[in-house]
Amino acid sequence: MNFETFNFHPSVMAGVHALGYSEPTPIQLQAIPPIMQGRDVIGLAQTGTGKTAAFVLPILQRLRQSPQGRVLALIISPTRELAEQTCEVINELGSKTGLQSVAIYGGVGMEQQTRELRRGVEIVVACPGRLLDYLWKGTISLSGLEILVIDEADRMFDMGFLPDVRNILACILNKRQTLLFSATMPAGIRRLAREILHDPITVQIDRTLPAKTVSHALYPVKQHLKTALLKEILRKTETESVLVFTRTKHRAERVAQQLVRAGYQVTSLQGNLPQHRRQAALEGFRTGSIKILVATDIAARGIDVLSISHVINYDMPESTDDYIHRIGRTGRVNKNGDALTFVTSADADKISALERLLDAPLERLTLQGFDYNKPAPEKQPSLSLRPRPRVVRKQKIGKQAAIK
Repeated sequence: MNFETFNFHPSVMAGVHALGYSEPTPIQLQAIPPIMQGRDVIGLAQTGTGKTAAFVLPILQRLRQSPQGRVLALIISPTRELAEQTCEVINELGSKTGLQSVAIYGGVGMEQQTRELRRGVEIVVACPGRLLDYLWKGTISLSGLEILVIDEADRMFDMGFLPDVRNILACILNKRQTLLFSATMPAGIRRLAREILHDPITVQIDRTLPAKTVSHALYPVKQHLKTALLKEILRKTETESVLVFTRTKHRAERVAQQLVRAGYQVTSLQGNLPQHRRQAALEGFRTGSIKILVATDIAARGIDVLSISHVINYDMPESTDDYIHRIGRTGRVNKNGDALTFVTSADADKISALERLLDAPLERLTLQGFDYNKPAPEKQPSLSLRPRPRVVRKQKIGKQAAIK
C-alpha cells in the first residue's frame, strides 16, 4: 500500500514525495478515505503515528477545488508549539497547491498575525484563546468554513479549553465537515463529540498503549538525589537528544541551570517563557545544537524530533495518559527509544496504574556506583525563624550627667 492509492492531485503528491513519505501509517490508511468522502471522523491514535498528515492531506486535496482567499479550514490546537508544527506540515505538504496557512496563538503581538489573515489565507491553525480574540474583534470570518479539525482534544480538555472551544463552535453557523483527533477519549470529549459530529466514523489505532519501540524502566531514588542521578545517567549513557520532563515550571528552570553548570548543552521549555524564547529552545533542540531539553508537560505534544533517543521523567507524570504523551516523543516512526522514570515512595499508586496499563511489571534499575544513601542537605532556617540581633539603643546623656 502506498500514497498513490488515495488518488491525490499531483500538486498534493508533490508534497508527499518532497517529505519522503512512502507507505501510509495505520491512522493515515484508515482515516484518509472517509475524510476524503466528506464524513465526520473521530481519530484515536497516540502521538507519533502520523495523524497530522492524516487530516492535512485530505484538506489540501479538497480545498484546492474551492474558492480561495478566505478561511476554508480551521484546525484548533491546544499549544503554540503544536500549532506551529501543524502549520509547518501544511506548508511542506501543500507547497505546490497554492494554499496559504497561518498559525495564530497568544504570547506574541497580534499585528503580524492580523496582516497575514488580511492578505487572505485558506487554512488557519489556532489556539482557542487567541482565536476568540480575533473572532470578537471581527478580524477573522468563519462564514466560508468547510472543514473544522479539533486536534489533541483530550489535551484541550486537560488544559481547560473546552469552554473556549464551545464558544468558537457557537461562531460557526454554516454546515461543515468536523474531524476530532485525540490520543485518549475522556468522558468530556465523548460528550463534545456527540454534540458536534454528525454520524462520525471512529478510527482507533492503539490509543491506550505506548509505542512498542519504546523500552521502559524505573529508577527508585529519593527526591533530593534526582538531579545527581540525572547527571550520572547522562554521563554514563550514550544518547542522541534527551527530553527531560519535570512537574513544575520552576523545577524545569532549576534542573536546566544545574545541567548547564555541569557542562551540558541544555535549554528549558515551560509556560512562563516568552514566545521568542520558546521558539529558540525548540529550534535549537530540533537542529541538534542543543542536546537536552528540560520541559514541563507543555512539551509532551507538539515536538516532532526524530532523534530523541531518551525521555527521562524527572518527576512521575500525574496520569497514565500523561505518561503516554511524554514518552510518545521517543521511539517515533519505528525508531527505538528509552523511557526512564525517576520514582519515589510517594509514587507507588501511579506505578501500579502504569503497570496495569502496560500489562507487565516495570523493571527497577539502580545505577552502579551511585550513592543512594547520601543524606539530604540541611535546610537553612528562613529569615523569619532566625534569631533577631539585639538592638541596643543609645541613651541621651544630659550635660550634668556627662560632667559627673
